[in-house]
Amino acid sequence: MQSNVAFTMIQRIQTVYLILVALLMVALYIWFPVLQNEAGEVVMDRSELMVMIPIFGAIALALISILNFKKRQLQFVINRLNIILNFVLLGVFVYRSLSVSGETLVSMKGIGVLIPVISIVFLVLANKAIKRDEDLVKSVDRLR
Repeated sequence: MQSNVAFTMIQRIQTVYLILVALLMVALYIWFPVLQNEAGEVVMDRSELMVMIPIFGAIALALISILNFKKRQLQFVINRLNIILNFVLLGVFVYRSLSVSGETLVSMKGIGVLIPVISIVFLVLANKAIKRDEDLVKSVDRLR
């Protein structure tokens, strides 16, 4: 019985998308780019609360959403909150990277900004799959 529940959860495509979101956020935290200005002072680091809270919040929301696979509406709402949290993280990255000047640091600026964008894409794909499942369940209920 227990393995059947786990198999049902894993076989859904939105679970794969949500696992990818969680893994991306873990990778972002592990390989977080430290932005420095021209004087060598740290402008943004992963230990800041404005960076750490959205990253761990996104990981937690993705895992909570995976565990609520039977409650599709709640899963949809949790994913929307996760999208908003990723936009907040993206805003922090953009704001902080704009304060760093210099052409030599341009390539380092884009590394951290790319992962929340990819995460948002996976969350949107997960929500589309959840909506498709919900529509399928409603159509089956109508036939009864």
